[in-house]
Amino acid sequence: MRVLVTGAAGQLGSDLVCALTGTVPPAGRRRALLGPEGPGPGVDVTALDHRALAVEDRARVLDAVCALRPDVVVHAAAWTDVDACEGDPDRAFAVNALGTRHVAEAAVHVGAHLVYVSTDYVFDGTSLRPYVEWDEPRPLSVYGRSKLAGERECPPGATVVRTSWVCGATGANMVKTALRLADAGDGPLRFVDDQHGSPTFTADLAAAIVTLALDRRPGIHHVTNAGSTTWFGFARAVLRAAGRDPGRVQPITTAELDPPRPAPRPARAVLDNAALRLGGLPLLPDWEDGLARLVEVVA
Repeated sequence: MRVLVTGAAGQLGSDLVCALTGTVPPAGRRRALLGPEGPGPGVDVTALDHRALAVEDRARVLDAVCALRPDVVVHAAAWTDVDACEGDPDRAFAVNALGTRHVAEAAVHVGAHLVYVSTDYVFDGTSLRPYVEWDEPRPLSVYGRSKLAGERECPPGATVVRTSWVCGATGANMVKTALRLADAGDGPLRFVDDQHGSPTFTADLAAAIVTLALDRRPGIHHVTNAGSTTWFGFARAVLRAAGRDPGRVQPITTAELDPPRPAPRPARAVLDNAALRLGGLPLLPDWEDGLARLVEVVA
């Protein structure tokens, strides 16, 4: 089986390649998600980063996919800088929406199954219960709207994976930010306590995506580590896991952020992994489990 991964140099993309090739990523993963031997023999992986495949370039995408003729395309490439997207909506839609159209078109042309990675930001965060896959999206930000547009570019039968608060050994993320700030001084660290979500770790997420991809499971799947917290609670957990003082972390409201963030965030975008649960598929471990494994690598 030939699998193409876009965005392969990113946090998730690098761990997707590890999961597909049966190697263990730096932060480790729960092998039960893939079975004891990983994805199995006979998986040929082509990993392309943005320099090798800029998805907003239709001709390059069509040429690459037609040359490779993959059986599965895992489309992890995206522009995920939420505040930068707010200031440049044309680029956000060119990469996240039109780029997905190009990848989807190419996948259909060669008969490949498409897996598209989306986000909790497609919701407005006003629900008092976790969102299931069948809830109506109402994105607040340019980033959220562009990713929802990407979902709508996917052909029938594609797999759409929505996830949230992604952290991995590669690239920038909340775990590394909290540790960097903690090491930069001994003053208080202020994080918002009115935005709720589920931290999700790429080692676990990648394994689940590979399971869905190789099984060609159609439709939307919410895939996050179990449990939820706020950014304040998450930052405290990061410092605690790294042996630092969690008491340094102080709660603030989103309105108290200085400077304020350009893009609005959903206040409560916790995702219920209902399609996995009801479909009898393994659920990801608790987010604090994933955090412990990542901190061992990056702290």
